Amino acid sequence: MSAPEPTMSHAGAPVGGLLVLVDPVARRLDGESVRIAKDVLSAGAAAKICLPESQEEFARALARRGHRRPVVVGDDGALVRAVGLLHREPEPGDGAVSLVPVGPAGSLALARSLGVPLSAVFAARAALDGVTRPRDLLVDDCGGVVLGGLRIAAQPAPAPSVRRAGGYRSLLRTLLPAPAAARGAGRPVQSLRVELDGAVLVDEDRPVEEVAVRTREDGGPARVVVRFPGGAPLAGAGEAVTVSVTGPGSAFRYRADHAPPGPPVRRRTWTRRPGAWSLTLPRG
Repeated sequence: MSAPEPTMSHAGAPVGGLLVLVDPVARRLDGESVRIAKDVLSAGAAAKICLPESQEEFARALARRGHRRPVVVGDDGALVRAVGLLHREPEPGDGAVSLVPVGPAGSLALARSLGVPLSAVFAARAALDGVTRPRDLLVDDCGGVVLGGLRIAAQPAPAPSVRRAGGYRSLLRTLLPAPAAARGAGRPVQSLRVELDGAVLVDEDRPVEEVAVRTREDGGPARVVVRFPGGAPLAGAGEAVTVSVTGPGSAFRYRADHAPPGPPVRRRTWTRRPGAWSLTLPRG
């Protein structure tokens, strides 16, 4: 059962007020947008402004929010951090959060895809009088969270190393065939096993170019798309997605919510948590 919608003031903000968490990176990069966001939020609701200097201070402030609705002023990474902390609380509430995007354009791709206004003024107004919409969450088996989607793209195979031997290195390079990726013979591929709700969707005997997993805006099973070289993509939907490799020395990297890829892993399972968090968006 979803948590009831909190009582709202005449301005649209929760009666308990707002906890405005200003990411330190946002303060350094765009102090003017931060100032505008603070002014708009403070004018429209009882707002406690927090200026954490580290992720630890960010987490402590969020844990002590009481009945205040958190508003994150920062980029995609700050939003993911806040939602992850809310999800891991011993007694999570409705997981509702607002975002005022501040940062370089490349760090706001998730905010854009979620429908958050990129203007500090419009985003702050949405935090005050917008509508709270529940969203699904993907939680992996190591506790990481994915708000929108993730993708696994095959990495190019490393070029074969040639031992330097006097002046013959350039001659050996000429005689040895170039790797397929360097010859322009198509995109890299990787052997991955993809399971959907325990059933094998793709096995390692069929190399893939990319695996993409996304939550649905309207809820429902997560959507999975597997792309192959020279063939039609394969799509499916389910509650749990497992990607793994079994070959010696094999691993894969994935990019979640437009963030840089993490370290290589050999197996990861993502499970959908329906309505696990909520985002405040403009009305209409």
